[in-house]
Amino acid sequence: MDNHPEVRAAPMPRRILAALALAGTAISLSGCTPAPAPSQSPSGAGAGSEGTAGSGAPPTEPDAAGVVVVSSGLEAPWSVAFHGEVPLVSERDCARILELDEAGAAREIITVQDAAPRGEGGLLGIAVHDDHLYAYLTAEGENRIDRIPLSGEPGALALGEPETILAGIPAAGNHNGGRIAFGPDGMLYATTGDAGRAENAQDLDLLAGKILRLTPEGGVPAGNPFEGSPVYSYGHRNPQGLAWDENGTLYASEFGQNTWDELNIIEAGANYGWPEVEGIAGQEGFVDPVQQWAPAEASPSGIAVLGGAVYIANLRGEVLRQVPLGSLGESTEHWAGEYGRLRDATEAPDGSLWVLTNNTDGRGDPGPEDDRILRLEPGS
Repeated sequence: MDNHPEVRAAPMPRRILAALALAGTAISLSGCTPAPAPSQSPSGAGAGSEGTAGSGAPPTEPDAAGVVVVSSGLEAPWSVAFHGEVPLVSERDCARILELDEAGAAREIITVQDAAPRGEGGLLGIAVHDDHLYAYLTAEGENRIDRIPLSGEPGALALGEPETILAGIPAAGNHNGGRIAFGPDGMLYATTGDAGRAENAQDLDLLAGKILRLTPEGGVPAGNPFEGSPVYSYGHRNPQGLAWDENGTLYASEFGQNTWDELNIIEAGANYGWPEVEGIAGQEGFVDPVQQWAPAEASPSGIAVLGGAVYIANLRGEVLRQVPLGSLGESTEHWAGEYGRLRDATEAPDGSLWVLTNNTDGRGDPGPEDDRILRLEPGS
């Protein structure tokens, strides 16, 4: 599923121009579950409700493996991001953005009513940059990225008037990608799936099956490999993890089909081969992954780089996989089956690793406290 085509400049495709031109669609806000109505900001966006979600139980003491349960009772959580020290969580199916307090209690900031959850789609990745929340969501007929002003103090965060900065990303019941993250260059990166049509991944005239690179305002940055296009790399099936090491190397995890899931090093303009190849193929023109796994052992989603390793949250494999940066062909498995499906991994401001479980997404076997956020000190 990887390869190395020649990097070539190309005029910006009309379909991508049309997608970039769409902006300014507002998010409607409403409660996902009964809760007091949110107050209103001058823009008409919900400023936050007093309703809570999650158990509100204080973090547990570390278990024998050094794992602390930070929060519990979440509903199909998909992504964790931090606004300063404050954790924010997206829930895919309820389309809620939650703010966690120091005890792990979750306060609903908004419900993104424009999100249209179905299958693997809904409210997916979130990121925070310069007092804005960025959200990747499945809406009617498309995936898109919205940018929303974020203000207020911890415990009373509020979101202002949203702006759609990229629309027209193909959507489907599965293969929506959905991870977003800001790189060390200050640019916004996003993973998109092939939307169930494998041929999309090789079509530079489409945003599906790609890793995209955008300015924070949604424009095309200087230095992108295809002139006027947000496409940074292509030939992807369903990538869902993005993270950088201290040298600026970008890593991405990717769901394969029936043969191999992948961990890739992402290079500007490179072709990662789907659907022509899957896994390590050694075929000219495609970039091979640095490591591959059978889907039953992996199904990798969110990733984080810290403590000299890439940590990968795996859904079907139900493991946290650790890949040392100094030996990318090796890996160690943690928590096999102990916490069920794992959706996201991210570095917290204190340098610990936070991992989202994902047992309430319709494919897991949820326990009474699911879903949870787990905290681990690397090396513990």
